[in-house]
Amino acid sequence: MGKLENTPIGTIWVAASDDGVVGISLWDDADRFLIEISRHTGDAVAVDGAAGPIVTAALTELDEYLRGQRRDFAVPIDWSILTPFQRQVLEHVRDVTYGQTTSYGAIAERIGRPAAVRAVGRANATNPYPIIVPCHRILGADGRLHGYGARGGLETKAWLLRLEGSWLI
Repeated sequence: MGKLENTPIGTIWVAASDDGVVGISLWDDADRFLIEISRHTGDAVAVDGAAGPIVTAALTELDEYLRGQRRDFAVPIDWSILTPFQRQVLEHVRDVTYGQTTSYGAIAERIGRPAAVRAVGRANATNPYPIIVPCHRILGADGRLHGYGARGGLETKAWLLRLEGSWLI
């Protein structure tokens, strides 16, 4: 587990398994993050072995992104902690490119489940990889911001979208 401090959106915590990132938290509370990661993985958070370099790479990439120097993330993601539905949704969310937005309904259509808009919203709300899997790029059908489960809520979501030049308040 590692952290990136003093970013424009506060402290960012990252945890990884040997297979990839298992969690990112935009909350200051390390204990809350550890509990969340333990719930997702069933294990203690790895800090050495293959996970250490993955955490370091993720923190570097997140820092570059927040400085406007990175648009795409190369760090591996450990998808094994998700349900098949969450993974399907979040893989489509990951494909929404920098500077673009889409809607929950559009994601539901893309996965072949047009009636699952609320379930798509829930999968986004429980996204353990915020920023790297850019759930902030998903808007309501009305084109407005709807929910963001991180410190700062909608203000943080709006800040990330402004960073990318995709949404202006």
